[in-house]
Amino acid sequence: MARNVIPFQELRMSDVEQVGGKNASLGEMISQLPASVRVPGGFATTADAYRKFLSHQGLAERIRAALESLDVDDVVSLARCGAQIRQWIVDTPFPAELEAEIKAAYDQLTAEGDGSFAVRSSATAEDLPDASFAGQQESFLNIHGYQNILHAIKEVFASLYNDRAIAYRVHKGFTHAEVALSAGVQRMVRSDIGASGVMFTMDTESGFDGVVFITASYGLGETVVQGAVNPDEFYVHKATLAQGKPAVIRRNLGSKLIKMVFADKKEAGKSTRTVDVSEAERNVYSLTDADVLELGRYAMIIEQHYGRPMDIEWGKSGDDGKLYILQARPETVKSQQAGHVLEKYRLKQYGKSLTHGRAIGQKIGAGQVRVVKDASEMDRVKAGDVLVTDMTDPNWEPVMKRAAAIVTNRGGRTCHAAIIARELGIPAIVGCGNATEVLSENEDVTVSCAEGDTGYVYRGKLDFEVVTTDTGNLPEIPVKIMMNVGNPELAFEFAQIPNEGVGLARLEFVINNMIGIHPKAILEINQVPASLRAEILRRSRGYATPKQFFIEKLVEGVATIAAAFYPKPVIVRLSDFKSNEYRKLLGGEIYEPEEENPMLGFRGASRYIAHSFRDCFEMECAAMKKVRNELGLTNVQLMVPFVRNVEEAQGVVELLAEHGLKRGENELKLIMMCEIPSNALLTEEFLKHFDGYSIGSNDLTQLTLGLDRDSGLVAHAFDERDPAVKILLSMAIKGANKLGKYVGICGQGPSDHPDLAEWLMDEGIQTISLNPDTVVDTWLKLSAHTKGE
Repeated sequence: MARNVIPFQELRMSDVEQVGGKNASLGEMISQLPASVRVPGGFATTADAYRKFLSHQGLAERIRAALESLDVDDVVSLARCGAQIRQWIVDTPFPAELEAEIKAAYDQLTAEGDGSFAVRSSATAEDLPDASFAGQQESFLNIHGYQNILHAIKEVFASLYNDRAIAYRVHKGFTHAEVALSAGVQRMVRSDIGASGVMFTMDTESGFDGVVFITASYGLGETVVQGAVNPDEFYVHKATLAQGKPAVIRRNLGSKLIKMVFADKKEAGKSTRTVDVSEAERNVYSLTDADVLELGRYAMIIEQHYGRPMDIEWGKSGDDGKLYILQARPETVKSQQAGHVLEKYRLKQYGKSLTHGRAIGQKIGAGQVRVVKDASEMDRVKAGDVLVTDMTDPNWEPVMKRAAAIVTNRGGRTCHAAIIARELGIPAIVGCGNATEVLSENEDVTVSCAEGDTGYVYRGKLDFEVVTTDTGNLPEIPVKIMMNVGNPELAFEFAQIPNEGVGLARLEFVINNMIGIHPKAILEINQVPASLRAEILRRSRGYATPKQFFIEKLVEGVATIAAAFYPKPVIVRLSDFKSNEYRKLLGGEIYEPEEENPMLGFRGASRYIAHSFRDCFEMECAAMKKVRNELGLTNVQLMVPFVRNVEEAQGVVELLAEHGLKRGENELKLIMMCEIPSNALLTEEFLKHFDGYSIGSNDLTQLTLGLDRDSGLVAHAFDERDPAVKILLSMAIKGANKLGKYVGICGQGPSDHPDLAEWLMDEGIQTISLNPDTVVDTWLKLSAHTKGE
């Protein structure tokens, strides 16, 4: 006889047809995973129970008749029809036999102790690889008492006929009758006084599968899932976590303005309320690193068991301080995309940035702004509009597919709105904070998610292009192609382009964009003006001290790039700001001289060994030591820029060793930038202190031809293919090869001039590091050149 109610521990993934993906997965995890992965228990009603309920008192026939003539694109009719069906379901009593089974299961569950329960839906067609259903149905939290559980189960059944669910089934090609609903009754974790969130076993934007991406906020997880808060974000590197390393490679402090907690009054339906989060709590991370690592381990265990990328909800109990897995389902967007074809959106012009937030997807969309305050105004959104709202509720799925782009004030990258936007292939920017205030009705805007983690809304309809490249089966060539990668936010995406690692990762990008403060102002925070001190403390929220903030942000930037390309080599160039660039950082004008020609001034190795800057350089050393020795990213090699003479070379190598970065220790290689004519002329002398050269063709050209590459007046004479430059390039390449040392090139020249790349390959260069967008094209040109085509 078919069962109406089944305890979770008796369920397996083979029961999806009876209890849906969500409940089957809970049973699978409780019974099949190690006990260290905690999953709260409960029971599920079956699809048979749902069908018995619908056949009671002719309910199914009334629903079929109501839906037969419905046009789901008519949002007004859709809302009216859905509301009527839901009311019918709530008003219909349970068959006696079904109610008796629910009561028995409830009594068994509460025999272990009373408490509160979550009642969630699990559609039997939900979480199929090609249909995420994206939280189509409802969840009812903190439900107390048997009668309230019964009412919540009916509400769950009714939610199969939410407006968004009805429309979703039509658009995905499901017939309404083939989708049944299972209700899961699960013991609640006290995350209302703890924290909760969502994690994916891959990066949700790029599809990079070498990390676990975790979002977290205070209170119940609905605020994260719905997009009502901007959560904290963490990335954990799988390969080094498996080696037992503290593999948190990146953090982002969310605003976490509100949290959902249990309400005092126990009543039918949702007995929760939303409260403000204190400023002190907002300014610190909602999870410790130990919590993040434990969640990362859970995610890897779950992914390994299911054999595919997973989307996992978790909660941390404020009662016992422990972490629990609340749901796990297959990730259904990025993991379904075909490989080998690289689609790159690129703006061809820029306008004024009106607002920015977290980018969802990597596309660009343009259209007229439609500011929508609530669901009653949904039908105002026409095809090609940019939908702007406070929070894009998943109820709005019927109109979201019309939009050219979506922009919201609130939400993080794992909220339902973000998931649906990804699935629909629409660019979205969430968590802008002020989008509904600064974007005006009917204004033309361009929404760009093609510039990294941060998405920008630009004024006007800007020109953009989509470049598609087939990256499958590139031919072998006698030179290694590496990449220039400055922006950690793009590292996961770039790592999926064919490559042999990173030939140039510049610390300046991390300092400029992730820190923005002069290192001396950080070290002398108690001596700087009060207003500057306040801004430094504001930017360094979430970290023990401003100095710790500086070091950790360097760690995170470098670790993100190193993890993206792991275990391939990543050559990190230590900071090479000029004095005019350092002056632009917060507090920089206090510490930096105004030099006549900063290009030829206080920069590179000279800074590191200068007594006035040595303590600043020590912070860089501390960061690089942590990346390599603590996080285990030993694929990081260090590069020293702008070394004027052999004495400087020796001094820097000794200084690095003093701070735990000794050449040869723990596989550390030290590379020197060859960018001054003296470097090429004295190759053998310089390379006594280094493991190889990375030729910086920009500065080498500047100093060979005696022109300032920052000056527009002489820009026409700048050419890395000049015969004098090529003589020095050839000397450096042949000298390094003669000594058996590494030699590569990381300037703009090979990216801009394929003929220079061909000449370098003929000269015996070992690696050519290119801008990512030129890798495939240059690779193919070098292959044709090798074949003599």
